[in-house]
Amino acid sequence: MRITPAAALALAMMLLAPQGSAGQSASVRGFVTDASNGEPLEFVNVVLRRDGALVRGAVTDFNGFFVLPNLSSGYGELSATYIGYTTEIDTVLVPTGQAITVNFSLEPDQEQLDEILVESERSTGAARVTAGQQTIRPEDIALIPAPDVSGDLATLLRTLPGVVSSGDRGGQLFIRGGEPSQNQALLDGILLYQPFHILGFYSAFPAEIINRAEIYAGGFKARFGERISSVMDVSTRNGNNRRFEGSLSLSPFVSAAHAEGPIVPGKLTFLASVRQSLVDQVASDIVGQPLPFDFGDAFAKITANLDSNQRLSLTGLTTHDRGTLGADLGSEIQPEEIRWENRGIGARYVVLPRQFPVFFEAGVSYSSLESTLGEPDNPSRSTFIENMHAMIDLQFFLDRVTWNGGASLRLVQLRSDMGGLFQNVEERGDELQHFGLYLEPEYTVSEHLKVRPGIRMQFFDTRFQPYIEPRLRVLYERGRHELSLAGGYYEQSEIGLYDRRDAASVFMAWTNAIAESDRFDAVAEGRVQTAWHGLIGYRTTFPSGIELSAEAYGKYLSNLFISEWTAYPRFTTNLQPATGRSLGFDLRAEIRRPGFYGYVTYGYSNTRYSAEQAELELWYGTETLEFRPPHDRRHQVNALASTTYRKVDLSVRWEFGSGLPFSRVVGFDGFALVDDIINAFEVDTDRRVIYERPFSGVLPAYHRMDVSMGRKFTTTRADFTVQGSVINVYNRANLFYLDVFTLQRADQLPIVPSLGLKVEFR
Repeated sequence: MRITPAAALALAMMLLAPQGSAGQSASVRGFVTDASNGEPLEFVNVVLRRDGALVRGAVTDFNGFFVLPNLSSGYGELSATYIGYTTEIDTVLVPTGQAITVNFSLEPDQEQLDEILVESERSTGAARVTAGQQTIRPEDIALIPAPDVSGDLATLLRTLPGVVSSGDRGGQLFIRGGEPSQNQALLDGILLYQPFHILGFYSAFPAEIINRAEIYAGGFKARFGERISSVMDVSTRNGNNRRFEGSLSLSPFVSAAHAEGPIVPGKLTFLASVRQSLVDQVASDIVGQPLPFDFGDAFAKITANLDSNQRLSLTGLTTHDRGTLGADLGSEIQPEEIRWENRGIGARYVVLPRQFPVFFEAGVSYSSLESTLGEPDNPSRSTFIENMHAMIDLQFFLDRVTWNGGASLRLVQLRSDMGGLFQNVEERGDELQHFGLYLEPEYTVSEHLKVRPGIRMQFFDTRFQPYIEPRLRVLYERGRHELSLAGGYYEQSEIGLYDRRDAASVFMAWTNAIAESDRFDAVAEGRVQTAWHGLIGYRTTFPSGIELSAEAYGKYLSNLFISEWTAYPRFTTNLQPATGRSLGFDLRAEIRRPGFYGYVTYGYSNTRYSAEQAELELWYGTETLEFRPPHDRRHQVNALASTTYRKVDLSVRWEFGSGLPFSRVVGFDGFALVDDIINAFEVDTDRRVIYERPFSGVLPAYHRMDVSMGRKFTTTRADFTVQGSVINVYNRANLFYLDVFTLQRADQLPIVPSLGLKVEFR
């Protein structure tokens, strides 16, 4: 009997769901939240004592969740302690063999908040990276100078070593040698295929809605699958469940508004946000050149506390982008307009079963991306991808091990229409099914050592034969020293194709590696994109507030399918196989002192691809071509300094990136199909490009300084923030686009002054 992925998911849910008796051991679990707004509190110390003696303790996670497993029955004193909040103490009766729920709502202690520099266990910071994983919170985003009074995740991501962006325009990120289509972006579990706006300062989710973002530059956990480079897992806030709040902001680049508050106090809340660009109407005049961009996004979330053990949230997001990236330089190939729209909606349900020490989460979501290129009413290229997703995750808590496991099912549909102009590819449609199971226990071997081995079984729709993906993460902490390592095997079947020869092209056509081969046995042969990751990191902290970290990594890629190299200056969806590898290291130094924060980071990366194509021998004398891909930036430096002087917040940021590879043109010719006697002077020809060896040239280095200065004014009803910023302070002419026909250049944004106002209502 053939087992379908849908049937396997149902079977997995039954197997993974808690069943039977948990034995005679009992447990206490619950959530800890901020009483002022209902947001979860991370790193709260929750301790159970009996007769003054410590029985067991735990620390809350990013959901504010804690669990004390394997307890004997009896009375005890349960306390929740967190710097900056009043300590809450509750007397509890732990019944025999049962799990009880105790939730805490901690009141902020204003005296502590005013007088104490919080030095509790942090999870964020430029140097706080653990085996490729870095946590980002809104307060980190606010430090980065930006043209908008409200920060955005995109501006911070561009400061991370190993992250290469397409610049001020395009909204593409390449992480440690990987390509944009190999990055997984999740918003409350919703997969976003294009998580950034066309102007590089903005992502699809503003800082006002973010609770935290987990960035995995490699070696990510077994919970994540279907991508081979990186994961960006963004969790949004819940709306304030005590009172209504909101904000309005205005700058030459973006106008924005957000609102939140209780629908049913303490039970049902909402959070909403909307942004619309003003670039084309306002910023173009300030910059003194056309900025033909239009973008915006809208977000909404409803959260329900069904009871002390159950929570449900509904999230929706839509984005739109339109713009012209290439400059009109008078060449024969005129810039075309690119458009894309994201749609996403999802639901997440969290429950603590009453009889078991289990954290159970289930979710469903739908998302889509539609992209076009060309004239607005008659695009020459279009692509559409959508997916439906269902998942369950469980955590089962024992004394020295936490069992993490789950299952997911994703149904994907892809369509592309190249208009019949590109390699005779007119229209293509594919359907995919991804089904995954994972198991990932986390062992506390000792007070210093944690080991997290994992395994993911990945299934594709053609046959029920799993791909096995082993994963491993190890963390050793002793005193102020931390040593971490991670590695694993990763697979991906969807392919995002874009024109590697054109720096101004961000149009990406989605296709399927399995369908592309037109051979179902390609799945059994492993003809999906694969990657091995390995990395090791070290971090140390000094009492003076200085933190240092270093991390080395390697990624080995195989079964890559990249666009076929042709002599025609136009896009193709024909594929050629390739392999690749990316090696590098990051160095980070961070300092936190009262009134000052700063860091310096350096990243080195060396990425090489090796492609195979029969036609290459005619041009270069070999069927195998090794080259640096166009995102191979060898050296990156980022520096940030932020301070407050007389209630004025000042931030200065400088970045440097060595030149990217590009393909130089040495000449042109014309191609004519001759099937009869013709006049050579009258025949129509297709223009072809004679390229030098691909990507043998190097573009100029990129560097830029940004500054911002802001002041907040507080009244009884609202807070007013006025912020001035200057992007590209010394007006560096950084190259964005080099026209291969005329060798004329289009640059990134020049010096950009901006003044913004934000009003926060409470």
